Amino acid sequence: MSHDPLLLPPDLPRPIDDGAGDHLPGRRLPGVEVLATDGTMVDLSAVSSPWAVLYVYPRTGVPGVDPPSGWDEIPGARGCTPQSCSFRDVHGELAALGATVFGLSTQVHEEQVEFSRRQHLPFLLLSDPDQIFGEALDLPVFQADDIVAYKRMTIIARAGTIAHVRYPVFPPDRDADEVLAWLYNAARADASASRPVGDSDR
Repeated sequence: MSHDPLLLPPDLPRPIDDGAGDHLPGRRLPGVEVLATDGTMVDLSAVSSPWAVLYVYPRTGVPGVDPPSGWDEIPGARGCTPQSCSFRDVHGELAALGATVFGLSTQVHEEQVEFSRRQHLPFLLLSDPDQIFGEALDLPVFQADDIVAYKRMTIIARAGTIAHVRYPVFPPDRDADEVLAWLYNAARADASASRPVGDSDR
């Protein structure tokens, strides 16, 4: 039975925090290149914008291909399309805060290109089928049928260093709003820190 990938079932199982992201804050993004949907090789450690937002997702649906068996019953598996579209819908606001957005999965390049075009994504998706980037950061994975997929996680990095990690991400369609709120708070903190002493008394 087909389903709308944009809609999340109300009874999706909630993923638990198993601590698989605890080691990441303060780590440098690895200097490895991964293939992007525009055909370029991207090294996330070399992103020049003030912030890099990397949402790591299991896999998006492929037209005409059934999802792995029991996909909806795996905590955190379902919801990649709503998550991607949430970043699409606030992309301009994230860019205004100096953030460059990327999505990363173990899916092959061709599947990511098709999905990106279908959903009109204004940012790059990165393909890591051999888990080169993921192994460098020890990102958590799970297996469904013969597919090895990343667990859903969102990484916010500043000048190549991981500043914040959202894990587990639930519900996935609220991820971009939560990232946006975190970046707004970071911008306010930066502005407060840069204000001269006594400036508020003038």
